[in-house]
Amino acid sequence: MSGESWFFYGRDGCIRTNSAAHGDTFALLVRGGVVAALGDEAVRMADAERPDRVVDVGRGLLMPAFGDGHAHPMFGGLEAFGPAVKDCASVAEIVAEVGAWAAANPGAEWIVGGSYDPTLAPEGAFDARWLDEAVADRPVVLRASDYHTVWCNSEALRRSGITEATPDPRLGWIVRREDGRTPLGTLREWHACDLVLDRIPGRSVEELAEALHIAGRKYAEFGVTWVQDAWVEPDMVAPYLAAEAAGLLWFRANLAFRADPDRWRDAQSAAFPAARARIAAESAGRVTAHTVKFFADGVIESGTAAMLEPYCDAPHSCGMPVWSPDELREAVVAFDALGFQVHIHAIGDAGVRAALDAVAAAREANPEWDRRPVIAHVQLVDPADLDRFAELGVIANFEPLWAQLDALQTDLTIPRLGGERAALQYPMGGLAARGTRLSFGSDWPVSSLVPLDGIQVAVTRQTADGKPDADGWTPHQRLTVDQALDAYTAGVAYQAFADDRAALVPGAPADLVLLWRDPRESAPDLIANITVRATWLGGEKTYGTP
Repeated sequence: MSGESWFFYGRDGCIRTNSAAHGDTFALLVRGGVVAALGDEAVRMADAERPDRVVDVGRGLLMPAFGDGHAHPMFGGLEAFGPAVKDCASVAEIVAEVGAWAAANPGAEWIVGGSYDPTLAPEGAFDARWLDEAVADRPVVLRASDYHTVWCNSEALRRSGITEATPDPRLGWIVRREDGRTPLGTLREWHACDLVLDRIPGRSVEELAEALHIAGRKYAEFGVTWVQDAWVEPDMVAPYLAAEAAGLLWFRANLAFRADPDRWRDAQSAAFPAARARIAAESAGRVTAHTVKFFADGVIESGTAAMLEPYCDAPHSCGMPVWSPDELREAVVAFDALGFQVHIHAIGDAGVRAALDAVAAAREANPEWDRRPVIAHVQLVDPADLDRFAELGVIANFEPLWAQLDALQTDLTIPRLGGERAALQYPMGGLAARGTRLSFGSDWPVSSLVPLDGIQVAVTRQTADGKPDADGWTPHQRLTVDQALDAYTAGVAYQAFADDRAALVPGAPADLVLLWRDPRESAPDLIANITVRATWLGGEKTYGTP
């Protein structure tokens, strides 16, 4: 808890409290890491107490800090440990970057990086021989930006034992060359990717804690103070606790343990409660673990999201459910009975329906409690299922940056869905109108962790260069700026069971972000240009010079 007191003031309405009772105000006092007073009372107390720091908000906006309702901070931080392929605009650029990194790091046994753009090769199929041109004597493993796909060189395939004789695993595809036998170098979904990923040497607790520190510095820069880590394996608990103990964890985090359809009944049903108890006992307060994560399906761009009707480009396939609907229901009921919030990745309309059915089964089977279930991504929803979100109390967690007609949509997604289904994607406005609680996230490092980038897309449904037109893509699904700000603040706080951080009211933790401009007064297509002036976590400044 910060010992400094802060007084913020400015024009009327420069402070967005998120509280219906308090509305916007012109002054706020922070003392002992919490909000002490608002408005005239804050001014009176500041005059009497002479706070340590006084900040003129000016033309900016002070508001509750952003939360990220679905992300992978450790994975994001670890990308700094390998070749920087995320912003490469061609296969040639990726190969050159991998070669340069390998030359600069001759002692690295494996070369591991992410997140490359899957649209840079036709149908997202990348050839091992392209990476062989840069590095042939050491294994190279790159994750696609969707983190459901891996591209590796021939040495990585060899060391992993992937040959013509290797069958496709139950949950995954080994993409083959034109002969239908020889592995190309692209692996899709869990069990296929794990054939290679499981061979990579593990990192130390200290390295993983440093990855969290890297992630935290980035989050602070963009005004984020709470993150739902939506993919946690058992070996990730110790680095979180170590980072917190060493003062390296610059955000609050809730850990969601990934449920595996092959291990949940025995190992995980005992391990997850034990890990939750360990964190409750050892964390100083920044880390919780009250959630279990399920992958209902894959992703549309790889043809692995679960669909009610076949893909247009693969009429033999309705995707690849990770769980059968019956087993998903059984597992969700079991973990709900153990007091875990469920957080279900569901992309395709069949995946979303299976997730809703599982939540309904838990509500019917178990006693009522404040469960706050989450379905994440919610890319394609059958219209018949839209009302069920509010009826079941399901939080719809969107990654709003995805709701634009970018290359991922035009090159990979829409050709697989067809026009009619493509127009149903990311129904933010429709669910909000039905009373569904919305929360926003980034899925970083899959996409940008900057909340204002996503808020602009939620409001405009346009790309950064203003396409498709002034009305945006599926304009009936656009949100207002206030709705989008709420989803990235109060909506995430509700998802986090952090009702005390939903609004800046007396007694609330002082998790704050100060923006240089008020997004509500900006042109909608310029919201992403607004930058963060400063960020506070529990009254302690973690970024900026206010």
